[in-house]
Amino acid sequence: MTTSVDKVVLAYSGGLDTSIILRWLEEEYGCEVVTFTADLGQGEELAPARAKAESMGVKEIYVEDLREEFVRDYVYPMFRANALYEGEYLLGTSIARPLIAKRLVEIADETGADAISHGATGKGNDQVRFELGAYALRPDIRVIAPWREWNLGSRQSLLAYAEKHGIPVEMKRGVESPFSMDANLLHISYEGGSLEDPWKEPTSEMWRWTVSPEMAPDEATYLDLTYKRGDVVEVNGKAMTPAAVLTELNGIGGANGIGRIDIVENRFVGMKSRGAYETPGGTILLKAHRAIESLTLDGGIAHLKDELMPRYAELVYNGFWFSPEREMLQVAIDHSQLFVNGRVRLRLYKGNVEVVGRESEDTLFDEAIATFEEDEGVYDQADAEGFIKLNALRLRTVARRAARTGG
Repeated sequence: MTTSVDKVVLAYSGGLDTSIILRWLEEEYGCEVVTFTADLGQGEELAPARAKAESMGVKEIYVEDLREEFVRDYVYPMFRANALYEGEYLLGTSIARPLIAKRLVEIADETGADAISHGATGKGNDQVRFELGAYALRPDIRVIAPWREWNLGSRQSLLAYAEKHGIPVEMKRGVESPFSMDANLLHISYEGGSLEDPWKEPTSEMWRWTVSPEMAPDEATYLDLTYKRGDVVEVNGKAMTPAAVLTELNGIGGANGIGRIDIVENRFVGMKSRGAYETPGGTILLKAHRAIESLTLDGGIAHLKDELMPRYAELVYNGFWFSPEREMLQVAIDHSQLFVNGRVRLRLYKGNVEVVGRESEDTLFDEAIATFEEDEGVYDQADAEGFIKLNALRLRTVARRAARTGG
């Protein structure tokens, strides 16, 4: 240690790892620990985390419901960009980290703490996301990452530490999942265990939120989503808050076997990782948002958004949510959504999401122009000849050169 620490804010789940970190911080740094537990819709009761912190002598305990802020200020802006990392991943874990980092820094300010701490390992992306977010918001914050400092590298050493320091351990190995899981309102992720072999198919018992497509209902489910400036504001005609929308879509999508993916992704720290994800509501949101944009966005804007999207998704994945470039892109994306209003009708059936209807008062779709019937002089088809010849000019020039040179 190069400098002393009087008080540290710990991102705390109440589980074995963060409970050991809590005691380790007290022992190693001789500091007071403030715990912060966020409800991002992970579906777990948070009262035990508070009780655990109390039992370990923590005086300042923060347990906060951040579900609305999470969806309104992080998930919804990301879905306006149609963000997909490496063409498949809907960024469910990535998008939750900046909010946690923000609250860690804010609580540090509120409590006079001079450091924050997290339980992310030195191999993963989350350490990068937490710390980039924290430094962007408070450049002088100190970050303590125990997994990069201590020598507790195995479960056995963690259990031994817990026993030595009187930390309660809930022994549930008989029913505990073999996978490392992370959940919030947008998704649940699975890593480790048998998934470390990219050839092995995930077991059917692994999935928590979705039924298998084979077991989904034999009748299709129809769903109407109403958009205002690029965000869903109603589901089947019922006005809902952002968090309520995502909760509702998760339930409907999961019941129809929607949102499962199994991918190998490239982590920012340089390694490949195999993970499985359930994102039922997010899968629906992406499909529907592209549908309403197909009516309401100018083609040039739509294509430019598609060009910018991979860069935007990479920024989110790598932890640069609070970077100037992500914020610059967000301004452009949000501006593009001013007329993304209307309604999309979806058909959900055995793992598939089909768009079957879309309508908007701000539509750019003009039946008088698009029709295959008589268009009453709106579009002169003869004009297409000059358009084609002008666009073919350079192609014809290259072809003539090739004919002359044999190349």
